[in-house]
Amino acid sequence: MIDLAAFAREKGVKYFMISYTDLFGAQRAKLVPASAIAEMQADGAGFAGFATHLDLTPAHPDMLAVPDAPSVIQLPWKRDVAWVASNCVMEGSDLAQAPRNVLSRLIAEAAEMGLEVKTGVEPEFFLLTPDGLAISDAADTAAKPCYDQQAVMRRYDVIAEICDYMLELGWEPYQNDHEDANGQFEMNWKYDGAMATADKHSFFKFMVKSVAEKHGLRATFMPKPIQGLTGNGCHAHISVWDSATGRNAFADDTKELGLSDSGRAFLGGIMKHASALAVITNPTVNSYKRINAPRTLSGATWAPNTVTWTGNNRTHMVRVPG
Repeated sequence: MIDLAAFAREKGVKYFMISYTDLFGAQRAKLVPASAIAEMQADGAGFAGFATHLDLTPAHPDMLAVPDAPSVIQLPWKRDVAWVASNCVMEGSDLAQAPRNVLSRLIAEAAEMGLEVKTGVEPEFFLLTPDGLAISDAADTAAKPCYDQQAVMRRYDVIAEICDYMLELGWEPYQNDHEDANGQFEMNWKYDGAMATADKHSFFKFMVKSVAEKHGLRATFMPKPIQGLTGNGCHAHISVWDSATGRNAFADDTKELGLSDSGRAFLGGIMKHASALAVITNPTVNSYKRINAPRTLSGATWAPNTVTWTGNNRTHMVRVPG
């Protein structure tokens, strides 16, 4: 187990951000001096749960955010601060609805079946003016701006700095691009276990916003920040692996699209529960309105509006590319 106090001494960390994500995807944190982190690692940092979106009332007891020490990351752009994901606890028990606790339970259920879920994400974001009212690059005006090499190079300082940090952290980033909307970008790193990817994704959003602010810009992952332009999405790549053999449990070259029987059953579950899953994948009004949204300037919304699956065809909700 990682001793966070020892980590602070070794790395020169003065403060820790004890962080959790609420039900709307907002990240919450307390800034804790390194001199107090040993106590916080044992007992957690106290929060009023009602003050964030966790489906609690003012009458609920204090919520404690207990750091999960292996998730700790020293901020590459501010090395005297470290970020650590935490598990939400109330009166000695995990807070059932806290997103990280939900994921932990599901990972444990899969482990009991001899399976490990691995995920990769493709987060998209806009770089805006500091007031958030317009894209930050006045020259980014192409009708089809996706993969625009001039536009991505005009934001080289921001994108390269973020990618450099991911390389330093060992995330194995492999590509960065200008996305389908003016002012929009996407950055990709290697897939990992479901919890590791979730923690990295949380930190990535924090990092992107922080680096953008450092450069006098504003980053947003809001689903539909600008009318008429393609919104921000986050494709999720999901695979399930046999813990004993280390093989992909969804892969079977003898089956249609190379998808095994268990993979097809998993896909069937997504199809059956797609409408309910929209509460998780589209939790805000702004996000939900992207479903069946009108065509954008580039010609497509890239948001699914039907419960369908396919092979390598991007117009469907679920794609099995190979």
